[in-house]
Amino acid sequence: MDEQDVVKKAKKGDQHSLSLLLQQNYSFLFHYLLKITMNRSTAEDLVQETMLKCIQKIGLYKGKSKFSSWLISIASNLYIDQIRRKKTEQKFQEHEHDSRSLKWKAAFIDEEWNEALDALSLLREDTRVPLILKHYYGYTYEEIGSLLNIPAGTVKSRIHTGLTFIRKELSESEEETRVRN
Repeated sequence: MDEQDVVKKAKKGDQHSLSLLLQQNYSFLFHYLLKITMNRSTAEDLVQETMLKCIQKIGLYKGKSKFSSWLISIASNLYIDQIRRKKTEQKFQEHEHDSRSLKWKAAFIDEEWNEALDALSLLREDTRVPLILKHYYGYTYEEIGSLLNIPAGTVKSRIHTGLTFIRKELSESEEETRVRN
């Protein structure tokens, strides 16, 4: 039985055919992932994730390319997503470190660091920067849009999102202070 027949059966829900496809491609997929990740345990984890995604999405395979190519596509996307998550986590950790460092330095030189600055530090940069430019430095939406190379409507939206978040944070902080006292 050729691969296309096995794929057709697997797409119709034949568990044996799906199992056969996964077994036939496991080694190939593992070695591919080992080469791109350069890490055995990461490659093993990604193979498992790829196989799981394949089981869930087998009905979406259109047969325009080899089944192994479809698996490589899934695996590559999962790997790219993993890299993005790690970068995001790393940026968050760096941001937290920088924020704590600024707060400590402000306390050291007896400079005021208020709850509003704490709330600002929790915002994503793409929201925090327009908010600061508008409310601390008085730029117009259009000027901020020009500075950041984004439409004025996007600037308004980000500022609104930021203000909503800060108001919520500050009201929660006030409530916590009242409860403690």
